[in-house]
Amino acid sequence: MPESAQSANPVTFPPAFLWGAATSAYQIEGAVREDGRTPSIWDTFSHTPGKTAGGETGDIAVDHYHRYRDDVALMADLGLTAYRFSVSWSRVQPTGRGPAVQVGLDFYRKLVDELLAKGIKPAVTLYHWDLPQELEDAGGWPERDTAYRFAEYAQIVGEALGDRVEQWITLNEPWCSAFLGYGSGVHAPGRTDPAASLKAAHHLNLAHGLGTTALRSVMPTRNSVAISLNSSVVRPLSQTPGDLAAVRKIDDLANGVFHGPILRGAYPETLLTATSKVTDWSYVLDGDLRAIHQPLDALGLNYYTPTLVSAADADPSAPRADGHGASDHSPWPAAEDVAFHQTPGERTEMGWTIDPTGLHDLIMRYTKEAPGLPLYITENGAAYDDKPDADGRVHDPERIAYLHGHLRAVRRAIAEGADVRGYYLWSLMDNFEWAYGYEKRFGAVYVDYATLARTPKSSALWYRQAARTGTLPALETA
Repeated sequence: MPESAQSANPVTFPPAFLWGAATSAYQIEGAVREDGRTPSIWDTFSHTPGKTAGGETGDIAVDHYHRYRDDVALMADLGLTAYRFSVSWSRVQPTGRGPAVQVGLDFYRKLVDELLAKGIKPAVTLYHWDLPQELEDAGGWPERDTAYRFAEYAQIVGEALGDRVEQWITLNEPWCSAFLGYGSGVHAPGRTDPAASLKAAHHLNLAHGLGTTALRSVMPTRNSVAISLNSSVVRPLSQTPGDLAAVRKIDDLANGVFHGPILRGAYPETLLTATSKVTDWSYVLDGDLRAIHQPLDALGLNYYTPTLVSAADADPSAPRADGHGASDHSPWPAAEDVAFHQTPGERTEMGWTIDPTGLHDLIMRYTKEAPGLPLYITENGAAYDDKPDADGRVHDPERIAYLHGHLRAVRRAIAEGADVRGYYLWSLMDNFEWAYGYEKRFGAVYVDYATLARTPKSSALWYRQAARTGTLPALETA
């Protein structure tokens, strides 16, 4: 793989570059019925037969709620300078409205204090897909009121942690929340309504804008507010007009639907036209786009693999799978004329092609789309079938090669003028991988799910050396 090949020169990062790792609340915390926490949509979804692999749930996950001190000590030992985690909305505000449960906030206060004591910069994500079930029962993200409830929640958490946490992210991957949750139904809440998915996207955008304003009303001006987008790198199968039109459509549905209003204050006209048979967009009210179009302090980019598309009639035998889970329903509204193709090359355990050039291209795109806006890679990583050897060690050279290649792509972008200030490896440790249950291991730290013992994999030790020296260690040679 060319991007991960050894270079004659050391790959060294700027001194202030953040070396982080990321997790999310439902995937690691467990303790789903403790201290006043109520069900989120992922509790409900994972307990619905047939929705997750093996019927597995996040009830215990990796028990981070009780083991957070040990986990932070592990982060410090691995040389992390930053840690991105999410807050469980229903742990803080069980019904999604009204006053906070202080014991829920206290967990995050203690976690932040522990991180700061170890010299690790906390980055808080307010929403990583776990909507309180009571708000879903009232209509969920397709309902406008959910955006208002999010703003109130953002203010609560901002007031509690804003004096100690400088990095804030409103939403993680709103594309997944809208289109996998309400379009294809492979994520919670499991609904399959194309019009509802577009309404959800708009109200997630509105939640981001209102939440940003709410955070800034209660936090010091030094704090940074961002959003993490899983923007797709969409490439055409060929340069024919039909394939280029397919790219335009999917780029609008994957990227423009969010960065249009957030960065420019408008939805792409091509998106509105392409989806006009699905929705009339009448839920976009006067003032919404101004509310959404708040100045950002930074932008988070999550990247795993590029997307390859063509016009659907380009190859009738081509698979229509798009890498977002098995479903009879598409997450792409009004895109029946688009075919998705497997990109060539090595793949991870998720079946995703390994292509660091996509990360470079994504960074450079947003360097041009939002000049002057600092960027963070808020997720990047790979799942492999990791197993301990006879001595209990977990050797994962494939993940080391993956990280090496993608971090080289980041450094190349920095050399070309991109203002990338940090990288958050996904994930700190193996955890509940949504609908895949515990089948897929993304962690740099191995978790024995029977004992919950944590064992740093060889990739974690490689990453520790990178974090401590600011220079990528050499790859192993056979």
